[in-house]
Amino acid sequence: MTIPANIRVQAAAAQLLYALPRPLRRLVAGKPVRLDGQELALDAQLLLRLQQLSGASLVNGTVEHSRAALDVSRHLVSGKPIQPVLTREVAIPGPHGEVPATLYTPDGLPTGSGMLVFYHGGGWVIGSRRSHDNTARFLAKYAGVRVLSVEYRLAPEHPFPAAQEDALTAFDFAYEKAETFGADPGRIAVGGDSAGGNLATVTALVTTRRGGPAPAFQLLLYPAVDVTERRRSRELFSDGFFLTEEHMVWFIDHYAPAGVDRTDPRLSPLLADDVSGLPPAYIATAGFDPLRDEGEAYAAKLAEAGVPVALSRQADLIHGYANFLGIGKRFREALAEAAGALRMGLSTPTSKD
Repeated sequence: MTIPANIRVQAAAAQLLYALPRPLRRLVAGKPVRLDGQELALDAQLLLRLQQLSGASLVNGTVEHSRAALDVSRHLVSGKPIQPVLTREVAIPGPHGEVPATLYTPDGLPTGSGMLVFYHGGGWVIGSRRSHDNTARFLAKYAGVRVLSVEYRLAPEHPFPAAQEDALTAFDFAYEKAETFGADPGRIAVGGDSAGGNLATVTALVTTRRGGPAPAFQLLLYPAVDVTERRRSRELFSDGFFLTEEHMVWFIDHYAPAGVDRTDPRLSPLLADDVSGLPPAYIATAGFDPLRDEGEAYAAKLAEAGVPVALSRQADLIHGYANFLGIGKRFREALAEAAGALRMGLSTPTSKD
């Protein structure tokens, strides 16, 4: 894809800004932001300042405009494609038609490695494999695994439970074809960010409860796990921190419109009666994120049920940090921790049955 000239210029300007000495970056970003006993990372505050100056927004008018804007804006923040990572397009057969996916394989990765089935974020409405291309590349390279990034159906054209059906189809396909791809069927994880974290969470829940093949690990980055309740973090960070309350309502109303039972555990897995027996999980939350408290409540629920869980609050970051790999250093540090957790989580094969 050819990057528009104006976007290339803006990306270069952002790189120059982040390369300035810290006092100058602080001058541009403004006074430190402290809230709820946390201080926002300078890298994150500078990004929010640039967003404010440019008038950019995660939701930009119509669904079509929002999707297009995200596709373009990724060139500003995601950075150059991480190499060496090989890519291969995959068509996953499913009951509702083919589900497109991309397989990422770090160069030189031996057969029998682990695999991550990855679901991108975007509120079930926007986002794509393209918007999360470098996120998938990063996880593949630094976790030392194959990554199958899934292009599930989006709302409002395909409301709940379409995305979840595609997510489950993709996991079952990955398990069935793992050896064909050079992966170990006993070392398949599910993961994603935000809405993608929701899909990974529910896929782990559904597969565990039905019996048979289930993930060996869950990688959940600031997951959405309960669309029924406004917790304290949604009040504290309702505006000004990338993902807003207005955005969240817009996303949820598109994915789960009137008539959908929002207490359904396939939509709000935090409300599931039983989460025992689920695979071990790494759950990352961001301190300045409306979704922070529900993600941490889910971690507590898993722990209470005896599920091994590592909860990591990135207290100085904002929602979406897994996509901001091309600017500053703090975002890469946070995702590197997640990659390390994934590597460790898939270090030991589980049963294939």
